[in-house]
Amino acid sequence: MTRPSASAAFVVGIDLGTSHTVVASVPVRGTAAEIALLHIPQRSTAGEVALLPLLPSVRYQAAPGELGEAWQQPWPPQGASADAPAVIGRWARDLGAAVPGRLVASAKSWLSHPGVDRTAPILPWGAAEDVTKVSPLAASASYLAHVKAAWDQAHPAAPLQDQIVVLTVPASFDEGARALTLEAAAQAGLPGVQLLEEPKAAFHDWLVLQGAQWAQQLADSRLVLVVDVGGGTTDLTLIRVDPAAGAADGGLPTLTRTAVGEHLMLGGDNMDLALAHQLEPQFADAGQRLPAQRFAQLVQRCRLAKEQLLAADAPEHARITLLGGGSRLLAATQSATLTRAQVQQWVVEGFLPPAQTSDQPGKRQGALRGFGLPYPADAAITRHLAQFLAQHAGGAWPDTVLLNGGVFHAHAMVERLTQQLTAWRGSPVRVLHNPHPDWAVARGAAAHGLVRTQQEHAAHDALSEQTPERTEGVTETIATRKPAAAALPVIGGGAARSYWLVLPGKKGAAPQGLCLLPRGTEEGVRMVLSGRRFALKLGQAVRFSLVAHSGNLPAQAGQLAALHGEGWVELPPIATVLPAPEGHSTAQIEVQLQACMSEVGTLEVRCVAVADTAQSWLLPFHVRAGGHAVDVGAAPVPAEGPESPQGGDRTAQHLPQAVAQIERIFGNQAQEVGAKEVRQLRQSLEKLLGPREGWEVATLRTLFDALLARAKRRRRTPEHERVWLNLSGWCLRPGVGAQLDGWRMEQVWALYAQGLAHAKEAANWTEWWVFWRRVAAGLDAAQQLALLEDVAGHMQKAVQQTARSGGKSSHGSYDDMLRLFAAMEAVPWQYRQEMGQWMLQRLQREGESVQTWWAIGRLAGRQPLAANAHLVMPPEAAQEFLNATLAQDWRKNDTAMFAAVQMARMTGDRARDLPDGLRTQVLEKMQASGAPPRWVAMVEQVVQMDAEDQKRSLGDSLPPGLVLL
Repeated sequence: MTRPSASAAFVVGIDLGTSHTVVASVPVRGTAAEIALLHIPQRSTAGEVALLPLLPSVRYQAAPGELGEAWQQPWPPQGASADAPAVIGRWARDLGAAVPGRLVASAKSWLSHPGVDRTAPILPWGAAEDVTKVSPLAASASYLAHVKAAWDQAHPAAPLQDQIVVLTVPASFDEGARALTLEAAAQAGLPGVQLLEEPKAAFHDWLVLQGAQWAQQLADSRLVLVVDVGGGTTDLTLIRVDPAAGAADGGLPTLTRTAVGEHLMLGGDNMDLALAHQLEPQFADAGQRLPAQRFAQLVQRCRLAKEQLLAADAPEHARITLLGGGSRLLAATQSATLTRAQVQQWVVEGFLPPAQTSDQPGKRQGALRGFGLPYPADAAITRHLAQFLAQHAGGAWPDTVLLNGGVFHAHAMVERLTQQLTAWRGSPVRVLHNPHPDWAVARGAAAHGLVRTQQEHAAHDALSEQTPERTEGVTETIATRKPAAAALPVIGGGAARSYWLVLPGKKGAAPQGLCLLPRGTEEGVRMVLSGRRFALKLGQAVRFSLVAHSGNLPAQAGQLAALHGEGWVELPPIATVLPAPEGHSTAQIEVQLQACMSEVGTLEVRCVAVADTAQSWLLPFHVRAGGHAVDVGAAPVPAEGPESPQGGDRTAQHLPQAVAQIERIFGNQAQEVGAKEVRQLRQSLEKLLGPREGWEVATLRTLFDALLARAKRRRRTPEHERVWLNLSGWCLRPGVGAQLDGWRMEQVWALYAQGLAHAKEAANWTEWWVFWRRVAAGLDAAQQLALLEDVAGHMQKAVQQTARSGGKSSHGSYDDMLRLFAAMEAVPWQYRQEMGQWMLQRLQREGESVQTWWAIGRLAGRQPLAANAHLVMPPEAAQEFLNATLAQDWRKNDTAMFAAVQMARMTGDRARDLPDGLRTQVLEKMQASGAPPRWVAMVEQVVQMDAEDQKRSLGDSLPPGLVLL
């Protein structure tokens, strides 16, 4: 922890929860007994502002004029305006229960979802076009900004940005989600917050409640399990209690956090979904599903009923009513009864079923799916818990448990989990009393901050700089602090995971990892890999792939280990382009790596020049992708792949020769290269590396980087230009998915304005359009729109030219221009609708290309290539194009049938899926037309598209090593 600000009067703990945000504070010079909750002003009704300890973490995106002037009190939400009014908190939750299509909920879950662009305006998910959307990052920032305004109003002499602020996050949050949480705080005007794991905070609060008796209360405990089940996550933590050597003389035990669980997006939200799925048949027509907005309303109603029926004094049943809409409001109103026994069965038995100690969570995705969020395939918390304890408890079973989170307001949930732990242990487990699970995390954060702050105050003058100590040449402790005694302990444990740099493995073996930071490394202790040196490229793309391991894997900084077995988790890559020295475009410098767990609770990796240790570079985690995240991810390198024995080694062995071939064709050599040799470059590379369909991502991007560095020489001859475009497009496809693709696309887009050097060659135009179609997923909306305008003009000229001459166009292939049109997924769907309507008109003419049907299927498809699911054409707009395909004879036109498959494909996301009736119509025609069973399966249920159909859908195969999520 850094030295406390001299101006800080309070330590403030903020629990930014999935369901609620809570704030607690304590004077810097105070005691834990003085911790108090902040009562947060918020709209409770249209005419009332209430002071409440819980701020629901929801935001209602109202229509202009819907809220009158009420949205401006107690203060306007961050990012709201008269044209896009919004409200946060209690009233927002109540408004959203009636109109769920305008409610931003579970922003914290979205903030930890790497499969979407967390900085793009995508929430409310699946909302209508007239609803103003915000990003998960902006929504989270707006809740913190509301908290800041509430605090500043209550403490005008002590503004929140000047206080010591501890913000809690799930222990399982990865570095990307932590970085975005810090960014949300900065956007709210809180740039200096510190992060704390939520289970540690909850346990700190329990310690505070025990006062001076905490050590006595833990005298018989040796291993404490903290189970924190909130609205969106299940967080598991183990804390070891080591009795003091001089316990009889009043010594205090040591508390050490020894393990944290993997990120589980499993909580109260999932339970609400489970109830809604069970009740849906009572509100929907036989065999049908409710529309997305109506189902969202049902989920909200189930949440309220669940809380009522799981309470200690629960009634026997609750009535759930869904209102209709418009003039049929009363006529369409439907009701169903939910009983206490049903909730017991569906929630308690569904999420806490009895499990064996050897049980593992199921991997197959069931029917429990949400609104675009990646919920675990297995909803059984008990099976996840069994796996966690088997991996981390070391054969010992917890003797003590602390339960936290709103879910444990339900006595039935507490009782079931306690029974399960007792059964596993073979003797009763002690349950630590948690009187207020809704605000324990915020209180504990304030307590943690208080203890650390008072230690820092007491130890500051005793801070001694010591000669750096080296351990076996690889680690270095930069400074040590003399801790001061405190009435309450700090829970030790340091880094919850060990962090590793991924290195290529030898032939037939798993990749290796180089340990950057061992598990347990305390905050502020920097590890220097002094025994290993690296060549760092400046002015060029560099990337570091990292993984973390939360198990009991013995590790020291600088150690090498094979990355196999359970427990490895991919982190967002470290990817950047570091500036070259002045006057040089590129350079290379010898560096050492340093890593530390920063004092705000995030991993920092730094490169330090060997020749000048004052020269260093902080390497940022890559939590975005060129302004929009991708629905494509790098697959982990398998220990044993399906490739032939010479596959991986052959590529590594011959890659330098392949780059030399590119240099020969596009380099600065003096000798002339004949046109035939230029045209045969691809064949030459395939002789070295094997067929190009098998080139993996790392190989492809290495080849592309070599081509990009020689892009100026692509203009030498028409052959040079065609080959460069063809090979570069293949190696960069689909423009996203690999580290630094965002940077590569920036370099490529700079070439767009230069256009073709040999524009009179029709074949060069064709390769130009193919190149941009292959990498289109890496372009942002503005770039795609510019490209659209360009290709539309050329397509019009090509159509006119072909009509006049009856021959080929000098503007390139019409089919390839058509396919490029269909690849524009980042533009607003209305543009794609307009393109599709133009294509339908073209299909009325004789001789129109069958590729037009393919393009229509891609334009109105349900599953995009990049993470642009929020830009998918709405089902009601796609129906026009589906009807056109249904009018075709699919036995004679399977391209039209495949277009229908893409439009009717099941995603599990009600905001994108077509109505059940339409899908039934498509299925009936498919079966009558002899459709392949795999196509039928894609319309019937949520399944992965196989490689053959994926290639047909996208127009090209995906590179090996990239997978659609």
